[in-house]
Amino acid sequence: MFELTAANWGWVVCAALLLGTTKMGVAGLSMIAIPIMVMVFGARASTGVMLPLLICGDILAVSYYHRHADWKILVRMLPIAMTGVVGGFFLLRVVTNEQLTFFMGSIILGLIVVTMLRDRGVIPEERIPTGIGFAVVMGLTAGVMTMMANAAGPVMAVYLLSMKLPKNRFIGTSSWFFIVLNVFKVPFSAKLNLITRDSLMFDLKVIPCILLGAVVGILIVKRLSNKKYVMWVQIAAAAGALKLILS
Repeated sequence: MFELTAANWGWVVCAALLLGTTKMGVAGLSMIAIPIMVMVFGARASTGVMLPLLICGDILAVSYYHRHADWKILVRMLPIAMTGVVGGFFLLRVVTNEQLTFFMGSIILGLIVVTMLRDRGVIPEERIPTGIGFAVVMGLTAGVMTMMANAAGPVMAVYLLSMKLPKNRFIGTSSWFFIVLNVFKVPFSAKLNLITRDSLMFDLKVIPCILLGAVVGILIVKRLSNKKYVMWVQIAAAAGALKLILS
């Protein structure tokens, strides 16, 4: 599995750069990286390969944005999301690779559509819920999605957008949320043999790409027009989700 062709190595490097970039605040790029890793390793195995890389990116993000977290949101969401991780652990025992791929793509695409409609005023701001019921649904969904496919980014983004957090607090809160949740997932992934000695050795070769992507992410967040970038990310992520569904 880890003896890759030159073409697949190129895809993995691209995915790692995108993961590092998105962890530093450029939301949405992970939705491009996930289909790439699924294409190279398969839906199930890709979750174990990606998890250590995501944790590496989380450490960098927390180091840079740690002062900007909204701990009220984190205290509310983390226990719910951890419950979702446990649910995802049991679901991974019974779903097939094809079912998981379709599920991942459908959820991601649905969330992207909701976000785009909200950004364009089709769904009014006041129609986006913010109460405890919404927190429970989004927290459980984020936990299940992150355990099954490392694909909770859009779920958490929709929730944090509904909280109307400013940019740095959005990134800081998301960074703390995912470092806690991803570390919590490690024993579950190891139990399912998704993380192995071979996968960890492979990840060590890819970590420099995460570091480079993180530098790129910091520069983009500081300088790029948010409106135009969000539009591009939504289109690219929707294309990736469609690929998962059609495959």
